[in-house]
Amino acid sequence: MQTSNEAVLTFDNVAKSFGGVHAVAGLSFSAVAGETLAILGPSGCGKTTTLRLIAGFEEPDIGTIAIGRESMIGKRPYERNVGLLFQHYALFPHMSVRENVAYGLKYRKWPKAEISSRVDEMLRLVQLEDFGGRRPQQLSGGQQQRVALARVLATKPKLVLLDEPLSALDAKLREELGAELKRILTEVGSTTIVVTHDQDEAMSLADRIIVMNRGGIDQQGSPSEIYSRPATRFVATFIGRSNWIGGTLKLNHSGGFANVVMESGTVLTTGNPGLGDEVAVKVGIRPERIAIVGTQEDDRMSGANQFPAMVVNAISMGAENHYHVICSAGTLMVVEPGGRGMSFSRGDRVKIGFRAEDCVLFPSRDAA
Repeated sequence: MQTSNEAVLTFDNVAKSFGGVHAVAGLSFSAVAGETLAILGPSGCGKTTTLRLIAGFEEPDIGTIAIGRESMIGKRPYERNVGLLFQHYALFPHMSVRENVAYGLKYRKWPKAEISSRVDEMLRLVQLEDFGGRRPQQLSGGQQQRVALARVLATKPKLVLLDEPLSALDAKLREELGAELKRILTEVGSTTIVVTHDQDEAMSLADRIIVMNRGGIDQQGSPSEIYSRPATRFVATFIGRSNWIGGTLKLNHSGGFANVVMESGTVLTTGNPGLGDEVAVKVGIRPERIAIVGTQEDDRMSGANQFPAMVVNAISMGAENHYHVICSAGTLMVVEPGGRGMSFSRGDRVKIGFRAEDCVLFPSRDAA
C-alpha cells in the first residue's frame, strides 16, 4: 500500500439527526491517500448515514466534510468525484460488460479512443478481458462484482466508497473475492472507504478500522490493534469472540499487574483503566489465548492464570476445535487449531491457562 499523510477525506465534528434521533453525533476522522479505511458497526450505529454524508445523499446538520482540501458542504453527489460500489452492484442488464464499464466515461464525455483504452485497462485489472461482450446476467456473482468495481474505478475517482462489498456472496466466494478486491485496490492505489457490519470483511480489507457505536466512534486503529487491545467492552464484544469473567478489582498490585477477585479465586491482569479500588469489573480473554492441556504439565501453561477445568462440550470446526470448559472462573470457550482430530472429549479433566497480558479489563457498568 502506498500512502501519504495527505488527507483525502476529513470529517470534523459532523452531526446528523432524523426526527430528533441522532444518527451521527460529533463525528471526526480522516482517511489518508492510498489507505483502505473500514467503517464498521452494527445496524443503527450510524455507518450508513456516514456513507450517505460522504456521497452527498445527505447534508450534515453541523460540522464540515472535505475531500482533499475542498469542502463538500452544499455539493451534490456528481460534483464530488466519488465512486460508489453499491451492495448489489446496480449493473445495467441491457448493456454489455464493456458498455457498463464505459458508462461513466461516456457521461463525462471522454474521447472515444480514450474510453476504449481505459475500458481495456480496467478489464485487465479485474481479469475479465474475455468477458467484455457478455451481459451481467451471464456472469457469476463474483464476476458481476468485479465489473461493478471496474466501472467505479474507470473514472479515476478521488475516493472510492464500498457499501457491504462482499455481503451478496456465499462464504467461500467471499474469501476468494475479498483477497481479489484487496489486490485490485492496492494495485490501483485508491483511497477507499468500506462501510460494513461484517467484522471479517473489515479485518480482511482494511488498513485501518473505525468502530462505530450509537452514532459515535468507540475506537479506531489497525485491525490488530482493534482486536488485541479493544478500547471498550463494546469493541471487545463486537470484534471477534471473548470470554468474560466477573469480579472485584483490587489495587494492591505491583509491577503493572492487578488482581480481580472472583467468588472462588483470583485472576491476574494487566492494565487499569483509571478504576478505583473495590470496583466491579469484567475481565475479557479471547478463546484462542487460552491454553488447554491434560492433567500433565505443558510448556504452554506458563501463564499466571491457571485453573483446573472439565470439558463440557467439544466441537470440531475443521480448521479449529472449539471447547467449552467449566472452571472456577465460569464456563469459558477455548479455541485451538484443528486438522488433527479432537484433543479432548466431553467429561475430560483438564487444566486451562492464560497470560495476564492477554486480558482486557473494563468496569462492569460498561455496555457490551
